[in-house]
This record gives sequence, structure tokens and C-alpha cells, in this order.
Amino acid sequence: MPFTYEYPHPAVTVDIVIFTVRNDALKVLLIKRASEPFQGEWALPGGFVNLDESLEEAARRELEEETGVSGVFLEQLYTFGQPDRDPRERVITVAHYALIPSDKIELRAASDAEGVSWYGIDELPGLAFDHSKILQMAMRRLAAKLEYSTIAFQLMPESFTLTELQHVYELIGQQQIDKRNFRKRVLALGVIEETGEEKREGPHRPAKLYRVIDRSKVDVIK
Repeated sequence: MPFTYEYPHPAVTVDIVIFTVRNDALKVLLIKRASEPFQGEWALPGGFVNLDESLEEAARRELEEETGVSGVFLEQLYTFGQPDRDPRERVITVAHYALIPSDKIELRAASDAEGVSWYGIDELPGLAFDHSKILQMAMRRLAAKLEYSTIAFQLMPESFTLTELQHVYELIGQQQIDKRNFRKRVLALGVIEETGEEKREGPHRPAKLYRVIDRSKVDVIK
């Protein structure tokens, strides 16, 4: 006879804040819900955790279903469990955030979505559930990690200039950075290398192109 529990079990979901940089702006992926609750409203991608998978496995599955991308940076953010956060039932969600280079994106709407789109951080629509709180926390986490880790490199394409990298730092940190100090600091980290190629940026002389040496990890800066 299967063991039965005296107490009811809440459902568990994962929600994912997916960041990228496109058209000189930090953007987040949103889906338009195809069914109730909040039908027709925008929300973060996510879904229920299957009984045979871990939280990270569920988050990576949802990430691949929504973007067609795997093997990118993904980190657990926070657990949200207000009793009334989901009108269907008692649902606890474990939020994650992911960083995707713009050259690896292949959007696809999952079965529970009627649309999928990138939105700039400063042009967000109203979000379903408590997803605005989740997104705000993800933004704070990303900005904080910018100060002590190499997390920003996870947003860069296969090759990039130092000017493009600086722009990503400024988008996330929402402040201007001194060019000379930034370049000195970044090159001293030893996490990027020259590709041997150049890219012309405006009327100036061509800029060197760089690549991340090892994308499989995010280093802590001491």
C-alpha cells in the first residue's frame, strides 16, 4: 500500500529570468500566456517540476524549450512561496536566472504560450503572478555579481571588442565607466584572449576582437 501523508503537498514550479543583450540594450525574455490564469498576459517562462527531475534539470529543460539553447550560465535565484501567488493552488516557485549570448538565440514558444518576445528592462509590460518581484530580484543579483565576478562575460558573443564589453557592464550597472581603468582591469583578469582579428567601430581605427577563454565557469574576482 503506498504511503500517504497527513498534510497536503504544494506544487513546485521553476521560473526563469532569461537575460541577453540585443540592439544595445539589456533584455529579458517574456512569454504571452495562452491559458488561464492570466491568459493573454506576459510572464516569465517556466513550468511545473516533474517528479523525476531536480530543480536545475527542470530549469534547464524549460530554458531549452523556450530558447533552443543549452549549456549556458544558469543559477538559482530565490524561492517565492506566498500562499496567494498562484490562484490555481498552493504553488511554490524556485526562480532561476540565465544569461544567453545574443548569437545563440533561437526563440520558440512552448505549448502553454501564444507568443514569446524580448523586452528591454526599461519597457516592460505588467507581468502575471509575482513575476515583477522575481525580475527585480534577478536584476539586483546580476548587478551585484558584476562587482565581484566575471558574470558579464556570459552575455558576450563568440567574439567582441572591449568597447562592446564595457557597454554591457554599463547596461547592467546603469552607470558610465572610465574607459582606461575598465580596460586595464578586464585584461588583468586573464579570462579573455585576442582572436587575432579586428573590427571597425565608426571612423576610428579597427579594434581588436577578443573571446572568452573558458565559458564553462564564472570566476570570483578577489
